[in-house]
Amino acid sequence: MSNPQPLPASLDLALDGGALTAQLVDFPSVSGDEARLADAVEAALRTLPHLTVDRYGNNVVARTDLGRTERVVLAGHLDTVPIADNLPSRVEGDLLYGCGTSDMKAGVAVQLRIAATVPEPNRDLTFVFYDCEEVEAVRNGLGILARERPDWLHGDFAVLLEPSSAAVEGGCQGTMRAVVRIHGQRAHSARSWLGENAIHGAADLLGRLSAYQPRQVVIDGLEYREGLNAVLIEGGVAGNVIPDLCTVTVNFRFAPDRSEAEAAAHVREVLHGYEVEITDSAPGALPGLAHPAAKAFLAATGSEPRAKYGWTDVARFSGLGVPAVNYGPGDPNLAHKREEHCSLAAIAECERRIHAWLTA
Repeated sequence: MSNPQPLPASLDLALDGGALTAQLVDFPSVSGDEARLADAVEAALRTLPHLTVDRYGNNVVARTDLGRTERVVLAGHLDTVPIADNLPSRVEGDLLYGCGTSDMKAGVAVQLRIAATVPEPNRDLTFVFYDCEEVEAVRNGLGILARERPDWLHGDFAVLLEPSSAAVEGGCQGTMRAVVRIHGQRAHSARSWLGENAIHGAADLLGRLSAYQPRQVVIDGLEYREGLNAVLIEGGVAGNVIPDLCTVTVNFRFAPDRSEAEAAAHVREVLHGYEVEITDSAPGALPGLAHPAAKAFLAATGSEPRAKYGWTDVARFSGLGVPAVNYGPGDPNLAHKREEHCSLAAIAECERRIHAWLTA
């Protein structure tokens, strides 16, 4: 990291979105070290009389309570990956550089600006700022809130302001990993007929995966493509030993109309006859674009929605029965890079569009 810089004294919600993003970036908040930034976010939100503010650990939640017929959740994580000599922030032309600019302090700045400038939205709002998104799932603040304070996350529709290049990405794929074990019989390679080669035994399995025809399914007008692929293969004892065990790790990316149980059943059906152990699984998220709030959001953003290929925390909202989309000003391809940056114009445009959606 470059020479230490003094932390900002506080967050100024009167700043424009780009300048506020710079303030957020200049609060270092590597996963597990978000307390100072969470303190600043909480303090800034408590100055807004139209919001009720709660905190659980380093997760801050603020809500309006205007009795509107719909409630929308705007969510974003406070943490970043480890700093790569890219603090403090700096501006070059239209670009703001610094750790977390794209993923996702620009989105957090938009949340804070909306909280400050829309005191009487046309829908009740919940703002969620959470920790530990960039590390193992058990520490994820949104997951903790979903387990411990699910009522705080109640809503009819949610927007996760993850970087999406200002395009609406609906829902997300589910993901599952399975380990397939092929057993053989060990022998000396000079007398291979006395053994059974487990690695050779994987040939049929790999053939099935190679021939697999992935499903394509349309949900709310978005096409999700599935995939079932071998991603790791391990086997072998020594250069002169016929191996008696080969393991193949398979990854299944599945459309959000499948439950985890249905996805597991499908994997076992395709790999029938093999020893299959499901080792990791996360559900997908339905986009919910048919909901009136979602339709209004699409109209306000002027975005042509697309399916989200990959997994994001929108799945946690889906698990609570809240349809969700990804929409944020950053470029996901710049996330975690040393040269991470975000367009100031994109930050302003995202704020303008969300403001229009909530005040129309």
